[in-house]
Amino acid sequence: MNEVEAAGKILVSMLEKLGFHVGLDVSEQEDGPCLNIVTNESAVLIGKDGDRLEDLQYLTNRILCKHYPDAPRVKVDCDSYRAQKEERLMETMQSLAKQVLDDGKTRKAPPLNAYYRRLAHHALSEEEGVSTRSPKGSSRYKRIEIRKN
Repeated sequence: MNEVEAAGKILVSMLEKLGFHVGLDVSEQEDGPCLNIVTNESAVLIGKDGDRLEDLQYLTNRILCKHYPDAPRVKVDCDSYRAQKEERLMETMQSLAKQVLDDGKTRKAPPLNAYYRRLAHHALSEEEGVSTRSPKGSSRYKRIEIRKN
Protein backbone atom coordinates (compact mmCIF):
# COMPACT_ATOMS: atom_id res chain seq x y z
CA MET A 1 0.00 0.00 0.00
CA ASN A 2 1.42 3.40 -0.95
CA GLU A 3 1.17 6.57 1.15
CA VAL A 4 -1.84 8.02 -0.67
CA GLU A 5 -3.79 4.76 -0.33
CA ALA A 6 -2.87 4.72 3.37
CA ALA A 7 -4.11 8.30 3.74
CA GLY A 8 -7.41 7.32 2.13
CA LYS A 9 -7.75 4.37 4.48
CA ILE A 10 -7.00 6.59 7.49
CA LEU A 11 -9.58 9.17 6.44
CA VAL A 12 -12.34 6.66 5.66
CA SER A 13 -11.65 4.80 8.91
CA MET A 14 -11.94 8.03 10.95
CA LEU A 15 -15.19 9.01 9.26
CA GLU A 16 -16.71 5.54 9.62
CA LYS A 17 -15.91 5.54 13.34
CA LEU A 18 -17.78 8.85 13.52
CA GLY A 19 -20.80 7.25 11.83
CA PHE A 20 -20.43 8.62 8.29
CA HIS A 21 -20.81 6.52 5.15
CA VAL A 22 -18.53 7.99 2.51
CA GLY A 23 -16.92 7.31 -0.82
CA LEU A 24 -13.50 8.60 -1.76
CA ASP A 25 -12.13 9.93 -5.05
CA VAL A 26 -8.36 10.17 -5.17
CA SER A 27 -6.71 12.55 -7.63
CA GLU A 28 -3.30 14.04 -8.24
CA GLN A 29 -3.20 17.84 -8.40
CA GLU A 30 -0.46 20.41 -8.93
CA ASP A 31 0.17 20.68 -5.20
CA GLY A 32 -0.04 16.94 -4.49
CA PRO A 33 -2.61 14.22 -3.88
CA CYS A 34 -6.21 15.11 -3.03
CA LEU A 35 -8.74 12.91 -1.25
CA ASN A 36 -12.23 14.09 -2.21
CA ILE A 37 -14.93 12.79 0.15
CA VAL A 38 -18.18 11.95 -1.62
CA THR A 39 -21.19 11.87 0.70
CA ASN A 40 -24.76 13.03 1.23
CA GLU A 41 -23.67 14.67 4.48
CA SER A 42 -21.19 17.12 2.99
CA ALA A 43 -22.42 20.19 4.94
CA VAL A 44 -21.63 18.47 8.23
CA LEU A 45 -18.16 17.40 7.09
CA ILE A 46 -17.28 20.75 5.53
CA GLY A 47 -18.31 22.83 8.54
CA LYS A 48 -18.31 26.61 8.67
CA ASP A 49 -16.04 27.97 5.93
CA GLY A 50 -14.36 24.56 5.60
CA ASP A 51 -13.06 24.44 9.18
CA ARG A 52 -13.95 20.76 9.64
CA LEU A 53 -12.25 19.89 6.36
CA GLU A 54 -9.10 21.60 7.65
CA ASP A 55 -9.32 19.55 10.85
CA LEU A 56 -9.81 16.30 8.92
CA GLN A 57 -6.87 17.17 6.68
CA TYR A 58 -4.68 17.97 9.68
CA LEU A 59 -5.53 14.72 11.47
CA THR A 60 -5.13 12.61 8.34
CA ASN A 61 -1.70 14.08 7.62
CA ARG A 62 -0.55 13.74 11.25
CA ILE A 63 -1.49 10.06 11.37
CA LEU A 64 -0.04 9.45 7.90
CA CYS A 65 3.30 11.05 8.80
CA LYS A 66 3.52 8.95 11.95
CA HIS A 67 3.49 5.77 9.82
CA TYR A 68 5.14 7.19 6.67
CA PRO A 69 7.53 10.00 7.68
CA ASP A 70 8.34 10.90 4.06
CA ALA A 71 4.74 10.87 2.83
CA PRO A 72 3.54 13.80 0.72
CA ARG A 73 1.07 16.21 2.30
CA VAL A 74 -2.44 15.14 1.34
CA LYS A 75 -5.28 17.59 0.70
CA VAL A 76 -8.75 16.62 1.95
CA ASP A 77 -11.79 17.95 0.09
CA CYS A 78 -15.51 17.17 0.23
CA ASP A 79 -17.75 17.29 -2.83
CA SER A 80 -15.14 19.60 -4.43
CA TYR A 81 -15.78 22.35 -1.85
CA ARG A 82 -12.11 23.37 -1.59
CA ALA A 83 -11.63 23.37 -5.36
CA GLN A 84 -14.59 25.75 -5.74
CA LYS A 85 -13.37 27.92 -2.86
CA GLU A 86 -9.91 28.15 -4.42
CA GLU A 87 -11.44 29.16 -7.74
CA ARG A 88 -13.52 31.90 -6.04
CA LEU A 89 -10.41 33.10 -4.20
CA MET A 90 -8.46 33.38 -7.46
CA GLU A 91 -11.30 35.39 -9.00
CA THR A 92 -11.40 37.69 -5.96
CA MET A 93 -7.64 38.21 -6.03
CA GLN A 94 -7.66 38.98 -9.78
CA SER A 95 -10.51 41.44 -9.23
CA LEU A 96 -8.63 43.18 -6.40
CA ALA A 97 -5.47 43.34 -8.52
CA LYS A 98 -7.44 44.93 -11.37
CA GLN A 99 -8.87 47.53 -8.97
CA VAL A 100 -5.36 48.33 -7.71
CA LEU A 101 -4.09 48.71 -11.27
CA ASP A 102 -7.08 50.92 -12.19
CA ASP A 103 -6.89 53.43 -9.33
CA GLY A 104 -3.52 52.79 -7.66
CA LYS A 105 -5.02 52.36 -4.19
CA THR A 106 -3.80 49.52 -1.99
CA ARG A 107 -6.40 46.82 -1.33
CA LYS A 108 -6.64 44.11 1.33
CA ALA A 109 -7.88 40.59 0.70
CA PRO A 110 -10.30 38.93 3.11
CA PRO A 111 -8.65 37.17 6.09
CA LEU A 112 -6.97 33.98 4.83
CA ASN A 113 -5.17 31.07 6.46
CA ALA A 114 -1.60 30.21 5.44
CA TYR A 115 -2.62 27.79 2.67
CA TYR A 116 -4.94 30.26 0.95
CA ARG A 117 -2.45 33.13 1.42
CA ARG A 118 0.19 31.04 -0.36
CA LEU A 119 -2.23 30.41 -3.23
CA ALA A 120 -3.10 34.11 -3.43
CA HIS A 121 0.55 35.22 -3.41
CA HIS A 122 1.36 32.68 -6.11
CA ALA A 123 -1.60 33.72 -8.28
CA LEU A 124 -0.64 37.40 -8.17
CA SER A 125 3.11 36.82 -8.50
CA GLU A 126 2.55 36.50 -12.25
CA GLU A 127 0.35 39.61 -12.42
CA GLU A 128 2.19 42.57 -13.99
CA GLY A 129 2.20 45.83 -12.01
CA VAL A 130 1.11 44.58 -8.58
CA SER A 131 2.83 43.07 -5.57
CA THR A 132 1.52 41.35 -2.46
CA ARG A 133 2.56 41.43 1.16
CA SER A 134 1.41 39.52 4.24
CA PRO A 135 1.49 41.26 7.61
CA LYS A 136 3.85 39.96 10.29
CA GLY A 137 2.45 38.30 13.39
CA SER A 138 1.27 34.99 14.74
CA SER A 139 -2.39 35.30 13.80
CA ARG A 140 -3.78 32.28 11.96
CA TYR A 141 -5.80 34.43 9.55
CA LYS A 142 -4.15 37.41 7.90
CA ARG A 143 -5.15 39.88 5.20
CA ILE A 144 -2.82 40.15 2.22
CA GLU A 145 -2.12 43.67 0.96
CA ILE A 146 -2.13 44.16 -2.80
CA ARG A 147 -0.34 47.27 -3.99
CA LYS A 148 0.74 48.80 -7.25
CA ASN A 149 4.43 48.53 -8.18
